[in-house]
Amino acid sequence: MKYKLSLEKRKKNGVLIEDNVPIRITVNHNGQRITLSTGYRTDVKAWDESGQMVKQGFYNKQKEPFNIINSTLSKQKSFLDNQAIRHQLDNTDIDLDNLKNEFAKEFSRKKHVIHKEEDKKLSFYELYDLFVQERGKQNDWLPPTYTKFKSLKKHLSEFDKKLHLDKLDEEKLSDLVDYLRTKANMKNTTIKKQLGFLKWFLKWAVEKKHTTNTDYQSFKPKLKTAENQVIYLSSAELDKVRNCNIADSKQYLDRVRDVFLFCCYTSLRYSDVYKLKRHDVKRGKLEIVTQKTTDKLSIKLNNKALALVDKYKGVHFKENKALPVITNQRMNDYLKELCELAKIDEPITVIDFVGNKRMEHTYPKYSLIGTHTGRRTFICNALINGMPPHAVMKITGHSDYKAMQPYVDVVSKEVDNMMDKFIDF
Repeated sequence: MKYKLSLEKRKKNGVLIEDNVPIRITVNHNGQRITLSTGYRTDVKAWDESGQMVKQGFYNKQKEPFNIINSTLSKQKSFLDNQAIRHQLDNTDIDLDNLKNEFAKEFSRKKHVIHKEEDKKLSFYELYDLFVQERGKQNDWLPPTYTKFKSLKKHLSEFDKKLHLDKLDEEKLSDLVDYLRTKANMKNTTIKKQLGFLKWFLKWAVEKKHTTNTDYQSFKPKLKTAENQVIYLSSAELDKVRNCNIADSKQYLDRVRDVFLFCCYTSLRYSDVYKLKRHDVKRGKLEIVTQKTTDKLSIKLNNKALALVDKYKGVHFKENKALPVITNQRMNDYLKELCELAKIDEPITVIDFVGNKRMEHTYPKYSLIGTHTGRRTFICNALINGMPPHAVMKITGHSDYKAMQPYVDVVSKEVDNMMDKFIDF
């Protein structure tokens, strides 16, 4: 006995139907054939023909997720396999009509509906995994984003292993904030980020009709935070990084420096420089669609940026990438090492809040440098050198002045400091 899962091929007005098509099982035995109904439908674009299952991340028109459908399909295949084995052991022939009746009894629509309703009651964490899987694929997440959601899941499960969407009211969310602050020892700024990720998941759960609970929308705890400090490299510090000598034993820092400087010259985020392809550089310009905001940007490259692209013109990178970009975490570590070597060691005091407790810590500047410092360095130096904010926003893809304001404030302080030096001029 042989069987195959496939989509029904039916035409309407001479055109093959591709939406909401029944999934069926064709069974062949001794020259006879029967067709079994699985009780499910899906779109042609969602069907994996070779794997005989629904592709990950897809829902059908009945709002049934791929994992629920595939789970039942797997049970149906196991049923057919077991029937074949039983007849083989009993040395009896398979009667396809009887098989069809037995299959119908086992997977009748009534029973199927009951199973479907039971299966639909996925746990909080099963839905969370489904969300990460679906949104990650749709939005082409980079590894750091997956890591952030993995970290949030760990904290949530340590807070309550039996979380339930319908019971996640404001009181429960307040308990979560208290846990993150007192047990996980999180700073207020970190808690805000964690809540942002959680609300993203909860919004998805409501949209997918897994819950009607929208209490999260009005949950806005008062978390005291200090004004964001913009860490960037001045023109003089940038020269230090450019000109510092790197030992032969640490040539990995040379490539890290090149990628970092390219970000400083172009304002690119790590996610964009990571995805940058050689063909994105056209006639002295970068033409890209940003990963984070899907903005279409055209950025004219200065001579230093063009020189960096040319430096790696003859070097082969996977996926035709333009520059030798390593993982975000490793690059962050190496940037600190590079900037320490370049003596970017001005003491910087960072203010944080844990609950209402103010915390002050002073660090050497190199320990605060990361991949995003490149983007901040471009913005601040562009403004200091007289580029109007609206022009900077066009290059960076910022959509409103609110996001640009912290940089404008930094530049205003920088100009005041410059004027202090000329007070008696």
